[in-house]
Amino acid sequence: MRWLILAVFSIVAAFGLAVAGAIHLYETPGPLSRPAAVIVAHGGLDSVAESLARAGVIRHKRLFKAAAIATMANGPLHAAELNFPAGASVAAVLDILRFGHAVQHHVTIPEGLTAAQISDILMHADGLTGDLVIPAEGSVLPDTYDYPRGTSRATITARAQQAMQRLLAADWAARAPGLPLHTPFEALILASVVEREAKLPVERAMIARVFLNRLADHMRLQADPTALYGASGGAGVLNRALTREDLERIDPYNTYVADALPAGPICSPGAAAIAAVLHPAAGDALYFVADGTGGHVFATSLSNHNENVTRLRGRR
Repeated sequence: MRWLILAVFSIVAAFGLAVAGAIHLYETPGPLSRPAAVIVAHGGLDSVAESLARAGVIRHKRLFKAAAIATMANGPLHAAELNFPAGASVAAVLDILRFGHAVQHHVTIPEGLTAAQISDILMHADGLTGDLVIPAEGSVLPDTYDYPRGTSRATITARAQQAMQRLLAADWAARAPGLPLHTPFEALILASVVEREAKLPVERAMIARVFLNRLADHMRLQADPTALYGASGGAGVLNRALTREDLERIDPYNTYVADALPAGPICSPGAAAIAAVLHPAAGDALYFVADGTGGHVFATSLSNHNENVTRLRGRR
């Protein structure tokens, strides 16, 4: 009988030591030497363990899988790109796999870019996937968009387009009275011209006022960026200066020859340019000329405008 008691005691002691050892390994710091973002693969527990071991997050795949199975009541493991701190224990790793948030990447679409330029940014953005159809000109709202790795380019494009639609609808509903614009799309077109013309933020509302005054007086806008857009084939940039031939080129976007607004937007304007068009500055100015420092000099008559041009040319 004594030997049976001793045997049972030995088994219990051994089991206790095994449990204590397992708990120690479960809670002891892991091998990761510095914080790291790790892409945890889809495909089940074996794939998860392999991803973590390859990245140096865990030492023992068997221990990890046993711990995951033993704690499965805590929730499923998620495959994603996740941040793991240095020395994360198996317990900490399992918590991150169950409750952690996927790493967020960022893509910034600056104001004033054409659809082709925006598409190039999206094609080179880290973590985005899939093909991309170039969006309609002016349809995406410039902003910074967050996303987890594996998000499709089409998804980001759709988000940016929805953001533009919401902003434009809200600003149009609150627009100043009496504007010579008939639809939100016309406001978007003019905002794209203002975006490319205004180099100084403080001048956006005044440049918008000039264009709105010209529209109200049935004058051509004569905006250089619209001629550039047509001459560049919609690229928005030229490797040379505009020429007289560019300004005289018959093109539905060239406001030196086309009446009223160009045929469509010439870039994606930002929120500030849209606000400037729908809430312009007061005034009767019909002309402006670059002053050589990034700003402009405004005039209410052609004679005053010509004087400004002559004076600024002489100064240069």
